[in-house]
Amino acid sequence: MISYPLPYTAFLDRIKTGELPGLKCVDCSGYIIPPNAVCPDCGSSKLEPHSFSKKGTLRTFTIIRVGPTGFQVPYIVALAELEEGPWVLGNVVDIDPAKVDMAIIGQAVSIGYRLIDNEAGEGPDEGVAFTFAILEKTEAQSA
Repeated sequence: MISYPLPYTAFLDRIKTGELPGLKCVDCSGYIIPPNAVCPDCGSSKLEPHSFSKKGTLRTFTIIRVGPTGFQVPYIVALAELEEGPWVLGNVVDIDPAKVDMAIIGQAVSIGYRLIDNEAGEGPDEGVAFTFAILEKTEAQSA
């Protein structure tokens, strides 16, 4: 049986305490977030828990205007590159999607989270979605 260095329940518990947990590969020093059973860079299963800085740079985004059932649209989905290197998918918060523009690309972000209830009943009781807060908003984004 495979032993995971950071099972989902431990990942979720650490997030709730304010950490941004993930893994670091012992063999190639690659970072993994969210946790996985093997390193995506070298395939090694020699992984150890790591706590990320919760700071990054927004690299790209899209505005979702037609979303899945239960989601209030529009909302902004983005990719942010963490200071340590890996990219994470999440939602940009505190910006009106109607007023967002390309100026947010390249801006510094703080990484947070929000919990999502599992109403379908399959898998864990709750999930997590990463959130990105722009650290310095432009005047148009603040309105």
